[in-house]
Amino acid sequence: MNATRIKLIIGLMSLALIGIIGLQAYWINWNINFNEKKFDNDVFEALNSVANRLQNYEISQMKDVVRLPDQAMNGFVARKMANALPDQNESRSAENRLNPWEYKKVMELIDSKPLAERIPLDALNKIVREEIKNKGINAEYQYGVYSEARNSYVIVNDHFVVEDSGPQVSHGGAPTLFNSPYKVSLFNQDIESPGYLSLYFPNRTRLVLGSSLSMLLLSVVFTSIIMFSFWYTIQVIFRQKQLSEIKNDFINNMTHEFKTPIATISLAADSIGSPVVMGNPDKIRRFIDIIRQENRRMNSQVERVLQMALIDKKDFELKIAEVNVHDLVLQAVDNFSLQVEKREGIIRTELQADKPVIEADATHLTSVIHNLLDNANKYSPDKPDITVSTRNVPIGIEITVTDHGMGISKEARKHIFDKFYRVHTGNIHDVKGFGLGLSYVKAIMVAHKGLVDVKSEPGKGSSFSLTLPRRQRPSE
Repeated sequence: MNATRIKLIIGLMSLALIGIIGLQAYWINWNINFNEKKFDNDVFEALNSVANRLQNYEISQMKDVVRLPDQAMNGFVARKMANALPDQNESRSAENRLNPWEYKKVMELIDSKPLAERIPLDALNKIVREEIKNKGINAEYQYGVYSEARNSYVIVNDHFVVEDSGPQVSHGGAPTLFNSPYKVSLFNQDIESPGYLSLYFPNRTRLVLGSSLSMLLLSVVFTSIIMFSFWYTIQVIFRQKQLSEIKNDFINNMTHEFKTPIATISLAADSIGSPVVMGNPDKIRRFIDIIRQENRRMNSQVERVLQMALIDKKDFELKIAEVNVHDLVLQAVDNFSLQVEKREGIIRTELQADKPVIEADATHLTSVIHNLLDNANKYSPDKPDITVSTRNVPIGIEITVTDHGMGISKEARKHIFDKFYRVHTGNIHDVKGFGLGLSYVKAIMVAHKGLVDVKSEPGKGSSFSLTLPRRQRPSE
């Protein structure tokens, strides 16, 4: 898949994801606003019901006190609500007539009593609780009755307020009963309402959001799943693209690595068959040696690939024994020194570990050191300058291979231990290999319960450190 298609797919997926998130945000916001309006309507309906019940309660109490007929009392209340006091000279029927005593009694009951005395505390508490419950509101609340005459609350929750403390506003202007939006006038049948009833919900925001909480949580969960899937898909796409490039690079390298010895073997075989060479035993031996060397080279490459396959399957066993790390280092350096000297380079050792004996697989550990030396040599564009050092660490021993070559970039350091990955060498095209060396190094170090670390800067060289534990198995 080319880069253009990948960008197109990512763009379309991003657009779809943004659209889905936008739609979810819109519907959640709409649902919250709807629940908020519904909550406000329910509260005001409950308040109006409480005010009506209090008004009816007072009318009922006045009937019992003055013992007026229902029609007379209802007519009087109707005129009071219309701001029209009864005219004593008005002709009335005997049943509906209010004599001066009755009129005075009703006026005293309605206009002279303080607001707090017109409201029974027990009845108010019960009525408020019932009406709020009828509206399906199950939340903590506070209520109060505000008197216009006193300019303060006279009833708060289930008790009377004795002292006139003035308007009640919390510090910083936070919502309270005084500035709560839920208010309704009381006793509207009076010429002027004596006060109002207010409700305050401390957890109003949580209550409004609570009805949308399940939708909000589900939306967050599903959106998170979609975003994770989107991120994972992008990672897979780029990973597959990278693997495809690595695979093609590996095939090209393998073809080159095998093609060269095959061509050399073919040329040597043809030369042996030449009449000129057949009569010269020295030349025949020389060409036979070439064939053997190239054959060993091919076998070595095949063995390396097969070995990595076994390591990936974890189908191999380490032959653990006590080994002297210094002996392995000196042997590897001695075998590799000819290749370094051929390029007019130098390879030195600084063996500072005073306890070089550890438990390890000598064969695999030697191969690991050889791989690091091979990389140090290949990635040194000029005369190689390689140092192999050892030192003791708390868990065992550390082996460090340092070169002053081309170095490794920060981005490349993230992938150098991946199988088949090879560092790009720019204008240097003679660096051969399958990209299996450092992957093999890491696998062997993991098998030894050790660590491998790299420090490198472009143009300043690299330093690979191997940390191996002293023991691989419990002491008997």
